[in-house]
Amino acid sequence: MIFTRKSRIPLKFLVFVLISFFVICYIFPTIISQEKQQDDSFFFQRRLISSSLLYKKDNYTLVENEQNEFESWIQRTNKELNATSNWNSILNNTNNSDIFIESILSTSFNSSSLNSNTTSSSNYVQSIKSFFTRPKCPQYPSRDAGPIQADTVFENLETVEKRLKNLLLTGGYFRPRNCTSKDKVAIIVPFRDRYAHLPIFLKNIHPFLMRQQIEYKIFIVEQTNGLNFNRAALMNVGYLEASKMKRWDCFIFHDIDLLPLDDRNYYNCPDQPRHMSGAVDVFDYKLPYKTIFGGVSALRKEQFAKINGFSNSFWGWGGEDDDMSNRIRHANYHISRYPINISRYRMLNHKKEKANPKRYDRLNSGVTKFTTDGLNSIKYEIYKYNKFPLFTWFLVELKMSE
Repeated sequence: MIFTRKSRIPLKFLVFVLISFFVICYIFPTIISQEKQQDDSFFFQRRLISSSLLYKKDNYTLVENEQNEFESWIQRTNKELNATSNWNSILNNTNNSDIFIESILSTSFNSSSLNSNTTSSSNYVQSIKSFFTRPKCPQYPSRDAGPIQADTVFENLETVEKRLKNLLLTGGYFRPRNCTSKDKVAIIVPFRDRYAHLPIFLKNIHPFLMRQQIEYKIFIVEQTNGLNFNRAALMNVGYLEASKMKRWDCFIFHDIDLLPLDDRNYYNCPDQPRHMSGAVDVFDYKLPYKTIFGGVSALRKEQFAKINGFSNSFWGWGGEDDDMSNRIRHANYHISRYPINISRYRMLNHKKEKANPKRYDRLNSGVTKFTTDGLNSIKYEIYKYNKFPLFTWFLVELKMSE
């Protein structure tokens, strides 16, 4: 007799299937989510420590060519960071934060990955903490600020470099060590054949700006020979090229022969376009006329973009600043100034340049070209580029006809 029975699923197999289903549907996604949060947190920690390798020894300032990327990354991940690693509470506890950071250093990098120029991991610990915890710089750094004397004694560039280069990052870049500046300022200097003025300008302007605890960089934009000097076009070039390097909050366009004479003349970002040099010694420290906007001027990035920058049509001396004044009013801005006793400058001696005989015609016709003549129409080529100790230099050929 043959024994037969209906086939049935073994109980053990059924239990295994049910447990597997529960694990796959409920437990496994939770584990994946937790691991992802841990991975995100660990990724931040590794990236954070990696950034410490970019700090200069004894000067906890990020190297500039990585700073933009790092700051942008911090902004994007700040919300997730607080949720996943509770970083703020860690930093508030000095002992725990040191241990925590040091543990990440030991697990994230082997000894060959560390910068041999740094004496110990404690430098990394302090540099990371200082980046996140240092206070905001005061808007007006010194109560003792007031009139100053300009140093117009000529020194060669090498002498000035030796005195100032250890206070700056390469390219004429400065960032306060113990606080975070409110504004990031690009100083744009149009230049040609003023080699005697350059070291005098630099030895005055760098200490002046450092005292104000401003994060800044100086750009010297030099025009090649061949065409008449076009100051306005060079300032447009400076704006465009500097913007490729960093997200500057505002731009100060600065003639190289003007030296500030008062520490209260703050080179920060204005609410309205600011004419900085309202009282120059050659004009008996008086404002020549109400609408003047020449010499030294400051505009926020969005303001300069809205008015389409300077006109490129003014070759030779004169006219471009008055055209800019017209553009400012056309964009519904107004010119602001510090009081006359603060906006004082000394002008270095120089040979007066040849005036453009067509400047008044172009000034009159310029009112119809605000949207077509400026940042959106400039044509140029960068022939040379270099980061010197005290400034970043562009040699520019303008590809426009006079």
